[in-house]
Amino acid sequence: MTDHPVARLQSRGTRRWLKGHAALVYLFLYGPIAMLAVLSFNDSGLPTSWGGFSFRWYGELLRNPAILHSVANSLVVAFFVTLIATAGGTLLALGLEQGRPSTALDSFVMVPMIIPDIVLAIALLSFYTTLQFTLGLYSIVLSQSVFVMAFAAAVVRTRLRNFDRSILEASVDLGADGWTTFWRVTLPAILPGVIAAALLSFTLSIDDFVIAYFSAGAGRSSTTFPMQIYAMIRFGVTPTINAIATILVLVSVTLMLTAQRLAREAQP
Repeated sequence: MTDHPVARLQSRGTRRWLKGHAALVYLFLYGPIAMLAVLSFNDSGLPTSWGGFSFRWYGELLRNPAILHSVANSLVVAFFVTLIATAGGTLLALGLEQGRPSTALDSFVMVPMIIPDIVLAIALLSFYTTLQFTLGLYSIVLSQSVFVMAFAAAVVRTRLRNFDRSILEASVDLGADGWTTFWRVTLPAILPGVIAAALLSFTLSIDDFVIAYFSAGAGRSSTTFPMQIYAMIRFGVTPTINAIATILVLVSVTLMLTAQRLAREAQP
């Protein structure tokens, strides 16, 4: 049956309106980020006044010891958080999928994902204070691992939910023990999901400010990259801040896109 001409016109008008609305939303979301990236190449010392194209402020970053130290701290923290969260999240996902389905247990595991970061940060700080635990980079690693592990488990579970368990039974029938079956069969099968979880964990750790700020303690020795940006921006936005933010956005987007691609490939 042929569509009525009026219905076709309404459909075309609706599509145009939706496309226009989507364009405005994307402009609102990414316009400021694009402007920030453009101004990071501004030769002028003023953050919003264009003075010519230059890589000057990226060079300034490499000559700033405070920024380089904070980057090193963030990389160290992110490395250990990625190891702990990925390993713990993978084991957690395996345990949840092999156990009896429980909506309450699933919800309890995902609590760190949904509660506000500030609430989790205050709770962890209170916990460390009660135990008289000295704060530093190691406390940041522990705190972020609690937060990130739930995300890692969620990513790995997307692969496990459609996992063919008959190959595990075949491995056992052929004489392999549980440890051999895990390393030779289970882990290779879910490896794309594990790598995606690791990339997501690294991204979340690098980007985190609130939990790191409350878990770092006093002193510059435990200052991470986002904390350094916050300390610098309190004195005003400079082209150096624009350059830092541009690099952070590029790294985060690259890792997130890679993690999403691996997560899609992990789904059979």
